[in-house]
Amino acid sequence: MRLIRLLKNDIAKEAGEWVQDDLITESQAERICERYDVDYHQAQSYSLGYNVLIGLGYLFVGLALITLIGHNWDDIPRAVRMWGLIGLTALTQGLAIRKHASGDLAAANVIFLLGNLFYGASIILIAQIYHLGEHMPDGVFWWALGILPIGILINSPLVTLQAALLALLWFLLEVSMGFYPALFPLFIFGACIVLLRGKQSILLFLTVCGSVGLWFEYTLAQFWRDGRHFDFQAEHVAVSVGLFILAYCFSHWLALKPSARAKDYAAVLSIWSLRFGLIFMLIMSFDHPWRGLLKADWNQQLSMLILVTALSTGSFLLARRAGQSTSTIFILLFYLLSLVAVLLSGNTDHAHYFQIVYNLVLITSGVGLILKGIQRGISHYFFLGIVTILLTAFMRYVDLIGDYIGGAMLFLVFAALLLGAAKYWKRIQSRETVA
Repeated sequence: MRLIRLLKNDIAKEAGEWVQDDLITESQAERICERYDVDYHQAQSYSLGYNVLIGLGYLFVGLALITLIGHNWDDIPRAVRMWGLIGLTALTQGLAIRKHASGDLAAANVIFLLGNLFYGASIILIAQIYHLGEHMPDGVFWWALGILPIGILINSPLVTLQAALLALLWFLLEVSMGFYPALFPLFIFGACIVLLRGKQSILLFLTVCGSVGLWFEYTLAQFWRDGRHFDFQAEHVAVSVGLFILAYCFSHWLALKPSARAKDYAAVLSIWSLRFGLIFMLIMSFDHPWRGLLKADWNQQLSMLILVTALSTGSFLLARRAGQSTSTIFILLFYLLSLVAVLLSGNTDHAHYFQIVYNLVLITSGVGLILKGIQRGISHYFFLGIVTILLTAFMRYVDLIGDYIGGAMLFLVFAALLLGAAKYWKRIQSRETVA
């Protein structure tokens, strides 16, 4: 899974220049772009910047109209206000449908976004006219629910992303008030349909992944809470780590699929799972988080252990299908042993030992990423390993040592690791040159 898959539109542009320089034929350029699931001719005609400018232009048109209407709201008769909003929404959506029927999908998507903006404004302003609904998140819910079918019917990732983001806003508003948004999976399901049938959208994919994680954690909080508001406990940390491991293993399994789109999604999921995993390790390299876990009550141990077992089993099965069972076993063993050690200890004085272990594992992970990046020629792994080691060195110098001799010794150790990695890199390159 190479990061280059995420830059495939740039590949299409570059292929166009190769064709102009007579380095390859147009048919060869089309085949290269087909490998990465990108339309060669469309990439030559449109650019991301152009589409962004068009979208922002329509957005500000909508905001200007809404501002104008809102400023003169009290001076407009009630019936004119209501039917004017309905008519404006219907007119905009009708124009979008006409554009879509004529085959101008890019313009149709942007106009649908504008019409959906008018639709949301209509819900809010009409509710204000007739004093409908005292629960504010309901308006956002009906706004998102009205947009979702449009996105599914026209297979538009952009329109569906608008619905998904509004659904996330509704979700956060509901849980902030202590209510559980039971219909949230409906939006996740709708977005998954568009991901499978529509064009590729990395933003929609990441939104779905984040939505699944939030929904899972708040569902647990719903079952585990004993009051009005959601209360996140230590058990959520253990489950969250299990979810990230499952996502990482799922990315390896997804990468084996023949679809170029699946490989792109797998690359994104793998990269972000790995990044969040290292961020978590960096957080746990301090003793304060461990003290919080060691003194926690762990009132939901049984249900947590059942979930952790299920997530770990799923991760192992996916990793075995993807041929990554060896590395996954080490990750799962370290994860499970850490959890068991915390549950058995319960002594905050042991936080320092956990901190030392996680610092050592963090350094080992950084070195491993460097070596993996060198072996496979993947710069992302190499630089991520470098950043991991440098951040760990800086934080440990500030947090643990603070004197010149200790700092110098620590930096010498890291220098030895980096120089050793550089020597290994040189050896690998020499072998490749000889071969």
